[in-house]
Amino acid sequence: MRTSASTRRKLISVAAVSAALFTAATTSVAVAQDSSAQEAAAPVPAAQTEAAPGTPAERLIVGYKAGAAEAKSNKAAEADAAAKGKEAGEDLDFQRRLGSGAALVDLGEKLTKADVADVVAEYQADPQVAYVVPDRLNKPLATPNDTEYSKQWDLFESTAGMNVPGAWDVTTGSGVTVAVIDTGYVTHSDLGANIVGGYDFISDTAVSNDGNGRDSNPADTGDWTTDGQCAADWTATTSSWHGTHVAGTIAAVTNNGKGVAGIAYGAKVSPLRVLGQCGGYDSDIIDAITWASGGSVSGVPANTNVAKVINMSLGGGGACSSATQSAINAAVNRGTTVVVAAGNENQNASNSSPANCNNVISVAALGRSGAKAYYSNYGSSVDIAAPGGETRTTTANGILSTLNTGTQGPSSETYKYYQGTSMAAPHIAGLAALMKSANASLTPAQIESAIKTNSRALPGACSGGCGAGLADAAKTVQAVSGSSTGGTTFTSTSAVAIPDNSSAIESSIAVTGRSGNAPSALQVGVDITHTYRGDLVIDLVAPDGSTYRLKSSSSDSADNVNTTYTVNASSETANGTWKLRVQDTAAQDTGRLNSWKLTF
Repeated sequence: MRTSASTRRKLISVAAVSAALFTAATTSVAVAQDSSAQEAAAPVPAAQTEAAPGTPAERLIVGYKAGAAEAKSNKAAEADAAAKGKEAGEDLDFQRRLGSGAALVDLGEKLTKADVADVVAEYQADPQVAYVVPDRLNKPLATPNDTEYSKQWDLFESTAGMNVPGAWDVTTGSGVTVAVIDTGYVTHSDLGANIVGGYDFISDTAVSNDGNGRDSNPADTGDWTTDGQCAADWTATTSSWHGTHVAGTIAAVTNNGKGVAGIAYGAKVSPLRVLGQCGGYDSDIIDAITWASGGSVSGVPANTNVAKVINMSLGGGGACSSATQSAINAAVNRGTTVVVAAGNENQNASNSSPANCNNVISVAALGRSGAKAYYSNYGSSVDIAAPGGETRTTTANGILSTLNTGTQGPSSETYKYYQGTSMAAPHIAGLAALMKSANASLTPAQIESAIKTNSRALPGACSGGCGAGLADAAKTVQAVSGSSTGGTTFTSTSAVAIPDNSSAIESSIAVTGRSGNAPSALQVGVDITHTYRGDLVIDLVAPDGSTYRLKSSSSDSADNVNTTYTVNASSETANGTWKLRVQDTAAQDTGRLNSWKLTF
């Protein structure tokens, strides 16, 4: 009888890490996919054959085209795996159907890279196959290092804090569930009241460390390892309790007289366990994404705690696979916002998955000074920055959250400072939960757009780019809550000087995520400092260049313009770049456009 993959192999890690530090793989390999028969015979790129850099894949994720029998029939997929294996001279075995519809195929006894390449080539040559990718290993992206709120600088400090307390005046996240796809949850009294049912998606007992495969208990039994367990040069690690730290940042119980405050402390957290000893596989993560967002996964009961926000503080090297992207797209189409960590290798995030996937909010980490944390990834794949901490000089400069003292299995609850993009991502997931609670109609695209639009300039440097800036929770939640006007607000806070008796100045706002035309009562809020406002002429310029006069020049000698104008803009497409045009038409007075906003 053929032994199962879980009993015959030792898991290989994505990269060697120290006992106190988990970082993403630093090796990046471009993935080139082509389904033509001629190309299929060519050498298969390493990225399509590896579970981790230098490690041959032991399983493949195969996506079939919609019309293929294998796309729906497990028997057909099983027969196809056997046929492909025969052609390649290997013993292939269909394992299960993923929630995304793809097939998980085991490659039999341990194969060489060349053996895996032969199997991949067989699938690539099949016109009914949409994609074939390795089942890659992922792992936590934290770099481990409150009992008191005063220690949570990341929430309230003026320099690099995320201005969270101002958002609590509007909402605390009630009515929203956030799925934390991570190591699971270890019992903690400062978090337990906000935990709802999750699931253990780890199918391989060599990873799970709980003696079984998938089940309804997402308890974190510890991800500690021993010397040599994950690779020949592997050094033993203690348990990280990573998922519990992430969950505490999002929704630790607040105003309970102890511990830390959660960003969306009125929200609930559904822990989904996908990471165990040595990491976790794409296939389990894909099923967790699918189930969390309300999709169906074979063999798993229907989700009664569907999440409107997913947090994934995990990743590995290489391009975003078609299999992972497919699951993310489906989740977003169901209305779930997906937040991911940018990665901790101080490299371009385009080399880290799922940070480089489409339809996600990819988050870089800032230190307490407001500059990019030394470890954080950067680049055009990054959407936004949030506090991630730096503990290398002072522990208190990390992110404080819920944890456990156990070095292997669970022991006593505690709190600890960690650093990493793993800590930055849940800040944005918590903000997304606040937004969704304040305005349930928001789509994932609108949530992302509003977070970016209402961010503020980075207090420090980020060579390579850290997205739109530092997320501002209060400003963002107030903008989308419609507490005063009932709509979604887009704001520009870039100050522009208004020269005396000179040509007009303009300030732009990019409106995205809207549908159809602007409203017949578009609200235009204007904040201008000026010593003789009668000199000013103010126009709103629509994306197509049409202008709407807000204010004409007059003999009004009062100071400043701080008011809201109403414009019938129903003939204008909402999405696009809107401009505020301001001109001083008389001599002797100057001023400054401080900010302006559009509320739809």
